[in-house]
Amino acid sequence: MSNNCCGTTTALELERIVNGPNVGALPVVVIGAGPVGLAAAAHLAERGQDFLVLEAGEQVAASVARWGHVRVFSPWKYNIDAAARRLLEAGGWSAPDGEWLPTGAELIDDYLAPLAKLLGERLRLGAKVSAVSREGYDRVRTNGREAVPFLIRLQDGEELRARAVIDASGTYENPNVLGASGLPARGEAGAVAAGLVDHALPDVLGADRDRYEGNHVLVVGAGHSAATTLLALAQLSEDTRITWAIRAGGAARTYGGGDADALPARGALGTRLRAHVDSGRIQLVTGFFTHTVRCAGEQAIVVSRDASGHEQAIVVDRVVAATGYRPDHTIASELRLDLDPILGSTRALAPLIDPNRHSCGTVPAHGVDELAHPEPGFYAVGVKSYGRAPTFLMATGYEQVRSVVAALAGDWEAARDVRLELPETGVCSSNLAEAQEQRVGLATGISGGLLDTPLAGATAAVPGRGGGSCCG
Repeated sequence: MSNNCCGTTTALELERIVNGPNVGALPVVVIGAGPVGLAAAAHLAERGQDFLVLEAGEQVAASVARWGHVRVFSPWKYNIDAAARRLLEAGGWSAPDGEWLPTGAELIDDYLAPLAKLLGERLRLGAKVSAVSREGYDRVRTNGREAVPFLIRLQDGEELRARAVIDASGTYENPNVLGASGLPARGEAGAVAAGLVDHALPDVLGADRDRYEGNHVLVVGAGHSAATTLLALAQLSEDTRITWAIRAGGAARTYGGGDADALPARGALGTRLRAHVDSGRIQLVTGFFTHTVRCAGEQAIVVSRDASGHEQAIVVDRVVAATGYRPDHTIASELRLDLDPILGSTRALAPLIDPNRHSCGTVPAHGVDELAHPEPGFYAVGVKSYGRAPTFLMATGYEQVRSVVAALAGDWEAARDVRLELPETGVCSSNLAEAQEQRVGLATGISGGLLDTPLAGATAAVPGRGGGSCCG
């Protein structure tokens, strides 16, 4: 055969396809050993599918371990995948009290670590994926593409082959910037390098206490991560000054629904936060659009500039950037992805999770069809699948991987029978929250996850926005 501009398969390429590895005999590779990645592994094991889980960290759920001090706002009954439960119970494991609110550390010790132990050699730690492609095919070439395996290259240069790839790597390693326009604030990199800016969920009452107590701390962000950190700071000595800066004109989204929330711990988070603001313990600054961060000795000057050019500045000792997370699809740059131009999720999923239209509790069940890309066999799941939408819930991730694995096993009836029952969670976007506040004086809920992405509370919540991440 001739090789021409139309992409005709060459004789050499045809030989590679015919005589190459039996793609169907290769394993499914799962990237990330967080809650959703391990749930995918459990479903693969239950269906008798060969698989390999690659975790970049040196321990299972390495991102979760970084917020291990945080107590999630969802009880155990929402945090355990059904297939994982069956696999664990078959080995003699007993589930924790379903009504208990675990910390990130408890989530690992009492659930994820025992699950990982059952996987044995099918789980590799310290295996960071640097790229995923098709063996011998870049993004442009088409003919014969589906007949060749995926090529997974690790950071150390090792290469693996797979028949399918489930990317559950999360977003925790890719936090959003301080800059209100989506770009880094001017001087932000220097302030981070100087140690004046920390990302979400520092251990304010534990290992990081000395960095915050007695200082003036600015928390930027309106999600559960911000609320959690603010509440922790409020427990420090009275000489610890706390300023909270948000872009919105009010904090309805963060205050949430209080007693109306189906997850009481999450409702209490907003109620307690509002009380501290009302008492003056926490100073709330609204309409703050971070534009510049300047270092002034051991302090930072954080400057807001709105659309009219009006500026306001806050001088603080430390800044906590609780501004959420975003997905990084760099490892899949040679695959054919169809990403929504706004959210960065799949194009089919975007209208179902649009935070301008949906709350956490109104996102419909979805599965393999909504997660599919033009690259057959590649799926991003968990918080990474949601792009920048803050509406992700861990239970949603579990249903995603159940559907995807069913499809990979050839059970398309089960794959498309997607079902999801979620507790009422209220509004997830500032637009919806503000509209509700104007109508009844208080929004009915707050954004985030049952436990996914750093929207958590040392006594109430966990990640919700991008996340792997505690959700990954």
